[in-house]
Formats: sequence, structure tokens, C-alpha cells
Amino acid sequence: MLLLQFLCCLISVVILGGLDFNLKQEMLFLRLCSTRAAEESPRPRSQVSRSSKAGLQFPVGRIARFLKAGKYAQRVGAGAPVYLSAVLEYLAAEVLELAGNAARDNKKSRIVPRHIQLAVRNDEELSKLLGAVTIANGGVLPNIHQTLLPKKVGKGKGEIGSASQEF
Repeated sequence: MLLLQFLCCLISVVILGGLDFNLKQEMLFLRLCSTRAAEESPRPRSQVSRSSKAGLQFPVGRIARFLKAGKYAQRVGAGAPVYLSAVLEYLAAEVLELAGNAARDNKKSRIVPRHIQLAVRNDEELSKLLGAVTIANGGVLPNIHQTLLPKKVGKGKGEIGSASQEF
């Protein structure tokens, strides 16, 4: 590296025709010849992904590629894949949190499709969003229709009629 700097200095002296040059050229000459210039020169930085710039875990570059390849529009803005990644990451985190709670309620340490189904169907907004979605191996929500339940026997003063069946 030092040899390269020396050669640059020598070439600049030869090109400029000796040491008679103005202040601007002198500054350039000193910059080329000094060893501090090499130390201060910016090192090639490692590449920083758009996901890490945005503070996301979901891949912004991959979503941008899918948006472009999917022909949703002729052009895709720079912010669109970042925004879409953030929305998808939020939805995934929300579903995973609720599914984790459902797994813990069932005393399980592993989230299975049944827990995701319970989480989605018990949440009003997620159920509306994923209303037409079928989750494989999700099962159904436990529900017994009110007409199939036995009628309660009322023994209070305020009740007019009694139940047809007594248990």
C-alpha cells in the first residue's frame, strides 16, 4: 500500500511538472502522499440489507422481487416492499402471540395448526380478515347450539314457567 502511495506521488510530480504548483495542487499532492490519507479513507463497508435498515425481520428484498415479478403494477416504489414487509411481520407476530397463548392454555409447548385455528377464530379482527381461509388440521371451534343444551330448572320466585325436564 505504501509503495502504491509513493508511485501516485511520483506520478503526480511528473505530471504537474515539478514542484511548482499552486495551493490546490499542493493539497492534492499531500493528500496522495500522506499515510494518514490511507488510514482515513473509508473502508469498503459490508452490505446492509433493507430489512435491517427498516428494523424488520421479514425480507424486504424478496418481497420487492415478488412484487416486481407478480406484475401487480408496471412500477414498484421503493417504500412499498418495506411497508408490506412491516404489515406482514406485524400480522405474523400477532397470530404467533395468540397461538402461543392458545398452546399454553392447552398445556402444550409446541404450536400446532389447531392452536393457530383457535387463535384466529377467537380474535374478532383476525377472524374477519381470515374468514374464508381454511387452516389444514385446524379443526373447528368447540360450540354447542343453545337449543341442544338442557334447559335450566328455575326455583326462584320470579320465574313463571318451569322446565319440561328435570334432572
